[in-house]
Amino acid sequence: MSEIVPAEPIEGIYFERGETSTASASVSDTPPATLAITNGSNNDEYVPEPFDSERLPTVFASQIQRFLRMANILGKEEPRVAYLCRVHAFVIAHNLDKNSSGRGVRQFKTSLLHRLEQDEHVTKKKGISDIRELKDVYRAYRDYYIRHDKAFDLEQSRREKLINARYIASVLFEVLKTVTDPASSQALIQGNAIHKKSEYNILPLEQGGIQHAIMQKTEIKAAIAVIRNVRGLPPAQDFNKQGAFVDLFDFLQHCFGFQEANAANQREHLILLLANMQTRQTHNQTSVLKLGEGGVDELMRKFFKNYTNWCKFLERKSNIRLPFVKQEAQQYKILYIGLYLLIWGEAANLRFMPECLCYIFHHMAYELHGILSGAISLTTWEKVMPAYGGEPESFLKNVVTPIYNVIKEEVDNNKGGAADHSVWRNYDDLNEYFWSPDCFKIGWPMRDHDFFYVKKPPNKPKADNKSSPAVLPDEIEDKNREKSDEKETEEKNHEHQWLGKTNFVEIRSFWQIFRCFDRMWSFFILSLQAIIVIACHDLGSPLQLFDAVVFEDIISIFITSAILKLIQAILDIAFMWKARYTMEYSQKVKLVIKLVLAMIWTIVLPVCYANSRRKYTCYSTKYGNLVEEWCFTSYMVAAAIYLTTNAVEVLLFFVPAVAKYIEVSNYKICRILSWWTQPRIYVGRGMQEDQVSVLKYTLFWILVLSCKFLFSYSYEIKPLIAPTRQIMKIGVRKYDWHELFPRVKSNAGAIVAVWSPVVIVYFMDTQIWYSVFCTIIGGLYGILNHLGEIRTLGMLRSRFDSLPSAFNVCLIPPSSKRGKKKRKGLLSNIFQKLPEEKNATAKFVVVWNQIVNHLRLEDLISNREMDLMMMPVSSELFSDKVRWPVFLLANKFSTALTIAKDFEGKEEILVKKITKDKYMFYAVRECYQSLKYVLEILVVGSKEKRIIGDILNDIEKNIQETSLLKNFNMKVLPALHDMVVELAELLMEGDKDHHHKVLKALLDIFELVTNDMMVDSGILDIYPDDENECDFVYFRNDEQLLNSVEKNRHFYPFANENSIVFPLPESGPLIEKIKRLHLLLTVKDRAMDVPANLDARRRMSFFATSLFTDMPDAPKVHNMMPFSVITPHYTEDINFSLKELGSDKEEDSIIFYMQKIYPDEWTNFLERMGCENRQSLEDEHMTEDLRLWASFRGQTLSRTVRGMMYYREALKLQAFLDMAEEEDILEGYETAEKGNRALFARLEALADMKYTYVISCQSFASQKASNDPRYKDMIDLMTRYPSLRVAYVEEKEEIGQGKPPKVYTSKLVKVVNGFEQTIYEIKLPGPPLLGEGKPENQNNAIIFTRGEALQTIDMNQDNYLEEALKMRNLLQEFLRRQGRRPPTILGLREHIFTGSVSSLAWFMSYQETSFVTIGQRLLANPLRVRFHYGHPDVFDRVFHITRGGVSKASKTINLSEDVFAGFNSTLRRGCISYHEYLQVGKGRDVGLNQISKFEAKVANGNSEQTISRDMFRLGRQFDFFRMLSCYFTTIGFYFSSLISVIGIYVFLYGQLYLVLSGLERALIIEARIKNVQSLETALASQSFIQLGLLTGLPMVMEIGLEKGFLTALKDFVLMQLQLAAVFFTFALGTKTHYYGRTLLHGGAKYRPTGRKVVFHASFTENYRLYSRSHFVKAFELLLLLIVYNMFRKSYQTNMAYVLITYAIWFMSLTWLCAPFLFNPAGFSWTKTVDDWKEWNKWIRQQGGIGIQQDKSWHSWWHDEQAHLRWSGLGSRFTETFLSLRFFIYQYGLVYHLDISQHSKNFLVYVLSWIVIVAIFLLVKAVNVGRQLLSAKYQLGFRFFKAFLFIAVISIIVTLSIICQLSMTDLFVCCLAFMPTAWGLIMIAQAARPKIEHTGLWDFTRALAREFDYGMGIVLFTPIAILAWLPIIKAFHARFLFNEAFKRHLQIQPIISGKKKRHRP
Repeated sequence: MSEIVPAEPIEGIYFERGETSTASASVSDTPPATLAITNGSNNDEYVPEPFDSERLPTVFASQIQRFLRMANILGKEEPRVAYLCRVHAFVIAHNLDKNSSGRGVRQFKTSLLHRLEQDEHVTKKKGISDIRELKDVYRAYRDYYIRHDKAFDLEQSRREKLINARYIASVLFEVLKTVTDPASSQALIQGNAIHKKSEYNILPLEQGGIQHAIMQKTEIKAAIAVIRNVRGLPPAQDFNKQGAFVDLFDFLQHCFGFQEANAANQREHLILLLANMQTRQTHNQTSVLKLGEGGVDELMRKFFKNYTNWCKFLERKSNIRLPFVKQEAQQYKILYIGLYLLIWGEAANLRFMPECLCYIFHHMAYELHGILSGAISLTTWEKVMPAYGGEPESFLKNVVTPIYNVIKEEVDNNKGGAADHSVWRNYDDLNEYFWSPDCFKIGWPMRDHDFFYVKKPPNKPKADNKSSPAVLPDEIEDKNREKSDEKETEEKNHEHQWLGKTNFVEIRSFWQIFRCFDRMWSFFILSLQAIIVIACHDLGSPLQLFDAVVFEDIISIFITSAILKLIQAILDIAFMWKARYTMEYSQKVKLVIKLVLAMIWTIVLPVCYANSRRKYTCYSTKYGNLVEEWCFTSYMVAAAIYLTTNAVEVLLFFVPAVAKYIEVSNYKICRILSWWTQPRIYVGRGMQEDQVSVLKYTLFWILVLSCKFLFSYSYEIKPLIAPTRQIMKIGVRKYDWHELFPRVKSNAGAIVAVWSPVVIVYFMDTQIWYSVFCTIIGGLYGILNHLGEIRTLGMLRSRFDSLPSAFNVCLIPPSSKRGKKKRKGLLSNIFQKLPEEKNATAKFVVVWNQIVNHLRLEDLISNREMDLMMMPVSSELFSDKVRWPVFLLANKFSTALTIAKDFEGKEEILVKKITKDKYMFYAVRECYQSLKYVLEILVVGSKEKRIIGDILNDIEKNIQETSLLKNFNMKVLPALHDMVVELAELLMEGDKDHHHKVLKALLDIFELVTNDMMVDSGILDIYPDDENECDFVYFRNDEQLLNSVEKNRHFYPFANENSIVFPLPESGPLIEKIKRLHLLLTVKDRAMDVPANLDARRRMSFFATSLFTDMPDAPKVHNMMPFSVITPHYTEDINFSLKELGSDKEEDSIIFYMQKIYPDEWTNFLERMGCENRQSLEDEHMTEDLRLWASFRGQTLSRTVRGMMYYREALKLQAFLDMAEEEDILEGYETAEKGNRALFARLEALADMKYTYVISCQSFASQKASNDPRYKDMIDLMTRYPSLRVAYVEEKEEIGQGKPPKVYTSKLVKVVNGFEQTIYEIKLPGPPLLGEGKPENQNNAIIFTRGEALQTIDMNQDNYLEEALKMRNLLQEFLRRQGRRPPTILGLREHIFTGSVSSLAWFMSYQETSFVTIGQRLLANPLRVRFHYGHPDVFDRVFHITRGGVSKASKTINLSEDVFAGFNSTLRRGCISYHEYLQVGKGRDVGLNQISKFEAKVANGNSEQTISRDMFRLGRQFDFFRMLSCYFTTIGFYFSSLISVIGIYVFLYGQLYLVLSGLERALIIEARIKNVQSLETALASQSFIQLGLLTGLPMVMEIGLEKGFLTALKDFVLMQLQLAAVFFTFALGTKTHYYGRTLLHGGAKYRPTGRKVVFHASFTENYRLYSRSHFVKAFELLLLLIVYNMFRKSYQTNMAYVLITYAIWFMSLTWLCAPFLFNPAGFSWTKTVDDWKEWNKWIRQQGGIGIQQDKSWHSWWHDEQAHLRWSGLGSRFTETFLSLRFFIYQYGLVYHLDISQHSKNFLVYVLSWIVIVAIFLLVKAVNVGRQLLSAKYQLGFRFFKAFLFIAVISIIVTLSIICQLSMTDLFVCCLAFMPTAWGLIMIAQAARPKIEHTGLWDFTRALAREFDYGMGIVLFTPIAILAWLPIIKAFHARFLFNEAFKRHLQIQPIISGKKKRHRP
């Protein structure tokens, strides 16, 4: 579409002298002013209304929109031309869809036709034909453009008018072509370039004459010249092209059938890459006008590194073949790079398959070489031509679409993430097929290969009972044809076989954790065995380990190792079975051999051990000690042989370089060596780190494991040995129940019950030790990296004078003479004394002032604070005389004045006192110099100037001679201070009526100095003696002064009005200096707290601290690495609307919320706008500014875009400083930007070259079609930031025969003069959203990004100007080596800016902060396992676009798409670093429900990572210690959390078994075992996790580093008082539930977190969210604790019971209460009543189709079981097996009933089931009676219920009399039967497919609803009681919103506000 602006009056045709128009015949010489170039019709009677040009049918929107827009623009001035444009649009629309079959076409045509009928006669001019009028208007605009198109430095308004003229002319020309003959059209063009393509992104390559600064850059010219070098190419006629090739991309486009838009996009892409490479290579080149070979070679290496590795891996010769001639070689290189870019740019979803692209490129590169060399095909004996070339879109149709269709069909088999991963091929499976030489069987052209065959899922049975609509004969024929086609396809498919999974099968099983990290689990299991053996022998010394008996028992661990290897071999075969068709034969052989060997060793080792036990062969006189003699057995020899393979692995671990070479090398010997240990796959090879890194993380883990094993041995295992021996000796003959296995010896059940929780903790507590050492090592690294050195305002003030030198080292590019800047040692924060860069101090001042300005624009500081923080720019800066900000010098001058006034003693001491405080000295010096300077300007009288000069000289002379105190009276300094302040105020006011007051003030100062201050003034000698007898008169009023002046005008100083210049001349710097002098003299202590805003303080402190960290030297902007930022956006808020903001008088509105939570920023905003309140803002039409102010404080896209556009602003500022001379700096950046247009154009060009920002807006097309306000907001956003680009996918219908097919195009748009303009439009093979939405969305936009680096940013992030200044330093990290290789991902820290809303937000922000700082600091160094977490990271763009992109997109498995980018980068030998000198803002969820959804999403993602191939390969291919790092920092944290909770269940069920079976009583009575110490220790260690202390340790360390350890301690204590432990324990439950359930059953999905503001959640909502994840589990734990407490016999005489179970009680109550404790207004009585009504309505509402789960319990219960509906047989069996635990209660408790009379007969248990059945039948009878009798026989139904009630009571009474049934029995029966009923419900849900259509399912549902209702009642009762007490409500709000109360926030009206005002 054309760029269009509203037509405006343009000087030139009618207004500029000497210019005429070719259309002058139709206009007068002096026409009236109009809004266009033409004078128009001036028809006052007809005022046309604009016709909607934006909301058009997608069928032809792109073809007609520009004509309708043009009609609206010209409608007022040229109505007839506007009418003709609309006619032209109608004709095009009709020709494109004559039958009006497209969506909305008929309505559009009707409305446009109606409008044309209205305009036809009204707009017609008499005597002038339509063609003549159209030509006149066209020529007017065309000729204006031709006359002005050579101008370079036009003003912005004139440039816009010129662009306007061009595009109006180009659109009108299209209309003209349809109404004139071709010859006339050609004559109109007249050889100018006005009709060429006008749309461009960054480089206007096809624009005609308009000059652009970026096109004048030598690097761009050199790159364009290389691209346009078409010499030596085959003739264009060979490819059916008219005319010659324009450039190399034109050749490739026509040669291979690429799309024109794709070629245009990649043309600009490559030109910018080459130009930017050239900027870094120019110092080695002889001529900058010629593109150097270095940059091209570097690009070749980057782009084809993966391709060449792929060729070597597959043992294929690379098809990149270069000629020997250097110039031709460069052309070939450009062609190969261009070919790859074109393939990648049009590949759509294939971009996730990098080796598939390598395959395509391999064949196309071969064809390209054949075409260029003129080769002859051996088959056709003709010239080699592309297999798929020639036709437009040939590549898309013939190459991309077939592979895309395979992806799409496989994704359809996924069933929306519900199907098992093993039944469909994801992106990785399809891509990894190209890791095998079998891929070449596909051929080129591609054959009908098995790769393209997709197994169809079984068809669902059709419902025949539904009525069908009438079917037309044509439709019947079509259906028959489709059926016959399907039959043919089926017959054809019989010849094919589904290839299945490739290299890996994602099996949903907990065994995956063992399989991925088998070495770790084997190590822990074997270590446990060894520890138990050592503990059993009770060694007194480590040397006793070598005792023959002990040593032999210890090495029995190798038998266990053999068994574990056998399990591993079986698992490998079982899990890889579905990948057997694509697995190489050698890999199958290896798996079989491993299985056979494992079986052999499993047999050999136990046999040898049994046969040779205690049978030693010794070679020594002394027997029995291995230290002094050598004894061995056959088992030891076998074990030594068994260990040989591990020995080789250990050896290679210590020489990682050799290990890497063996893995990566393609030599046959290396392949043979790595065949056994290394799977033959393309990735995961050569990931070894350098020797130093290996030693560092090895030492870390040796420390961790040493502490862990020492603790486990001393406190867990060893104390358990003696009790175990005692338990085994006891012979228990009498049990308290019917023992099912009475013959089991040694009390195995008791031993299992005691040992199980200890063993579980043994496997879990490594996570605790990791956390401890993470805290220590991470904190140490933070200290060494100077983190938190400047964390308060006081620290900032004390170090501020060192900032310019630090700024010079870090942020000013080094001069070529000096080379790189170096810092001192690691522990030093003082930079070396380096010669300053030219103007370094001045540049710091400019940058500092820009930072302060932006703080003001962001309303973080007020105008006064800005004045106090600004640093003056003057020529003194070039001599390093800095005038520091006033906030540093606040009160310093007054203090110095006081010191001097009262001082008595030597002057040297006074000088020392003042200079001791450097800022005091600066203040005194500057006040004196400023006053001196002002007086020199103010006083112009010769006598007065001489007097002042003499006084000043006298002062300076006395200072030099140290006699100032002797010759000057310092007591009068305060009076002098007041007079100077008065003078400064008069000068600032500048009121000419105060001229005499200024004279009086000067005279007062003069009199005070000469009479009172100077002891011996010689100034009086210049006057005659008779005039000075009475000395100077101090005039008391103006009249005396004037009379004296008239009388003695020639003798008194300042007596003449002309002796001063007042008002002062208009000079900005002079006024600023006076203001500053006034501030220095008057500012008091309160300026010490400037800035007052906490966020401004934090940002300033962090920026200052970062200048002292180790960052790379900054290159010049011209030489820096270019980069892009990409932000995916779905439907999130862009800006808050006025309706959303509400009124500031409404206490539940967003604007009220913002005003209260940011009160200082609201005040600053009103001050900046010059308004007093919101009403005045609206009166001044500033509502848009209000919207922006609120939006910038929410989690909106506009906040993110503002932050990211700071990069561009920073680059322009830095480029200005790179180019600026002293005069430019003095003039100021803002002045230069506005005044020097040529310089500003160069800055813009440089910023365009180096930075691009693209938003990938997934819903932009639908928002545009529905006229969504967010579409308008996005347009406004692009208007505010012209360089911003938006990429989206447009879906439109393509008119043809039958139903219009949908066509998908990827579009990049910008806004030009308020209109959206399409830059590129690339057709896609189909809908792009096949997998996870976010990565697919990113993938769509990545082709429009530019540069060598890419930063991925989420839409809830922020950035700051001072951080953007460090971006060029950060990008230099890509040129540094991190160990063996340069980094491929640069990790950055985040600042969580949402921590001040509530206590929960505070907890979450601290938790996130600790993770993104101390956690990732340790992951990157020394552990070397940092991946990609979230979206501030910066990617090596070229590395990642050639290796699959910046995320993975397979459905479900890549739910956490971000982290897979890190996995992929590491597996492909990338390196990921982490840097803390730059931070990005990040928003987080602030309410418990939103946080829980986020935690659930992350837990789901981790469970999918557990079964992913990436995790498997990392676990298998990392060395042992790096593998430990990978496990405990990824899925290990979640699995450890899960087994910690499982450990609690195991402990309680074990104790329940001991209690109910009678074993505990027997152990106490017979063995007198009161408690087991190791069990207490193990469970106490678990409480650390349950209380959230595991998360707390790193958090406290990080807060201590950044805010001080005293602050950290205070915050930690305050957090505990605000129930932080409750929050973290509740979060533990969320993690474990969703991780475990997803790993077992699946069901992972993206969970939108909803609102970003805290509001009350209803009881129903909380119950739905937490019923199954927390409430049910908590009730089960409480039931266990109650039963255990009722029947326990141990822990009676000590506190052990409390110490053991307090954490479990705490966790249970936390899981029940936390949702209500952290619910705003959770204890409000009105809210409680409303919640009760809603709960009752929800629980009773029947479900059905279309009823959401928040409306009905039935619908919720159905959705809650979604994970079970698609669960496999194994998962259902596991669920059923786990549900059996609920039957233990009944089995154990019925034998403890009084009614059982101590009988242990099994019939007691059988009778209990009869009772349960009777209860069920009773409930069923009531339900049946209700259905049959309640409607018609109400009285009978009541009698029936009464009869049943009496019968039940009678039975209970009878049993109590006859069988001794007690009230305790009834309570115990409830405890026994409720878990049984719940277990039955769980089993029924698992068996749903079998019972769903039976009566059992209805009964199960009814029973489940009763359980939920009962749990709801139990939960709701305490809430209602507490809500009734008014004090609870206030206390609850206080602890929940403590952070808000600190800012006096009125939180209650906000949280209780109406939800309908806020959109989720």
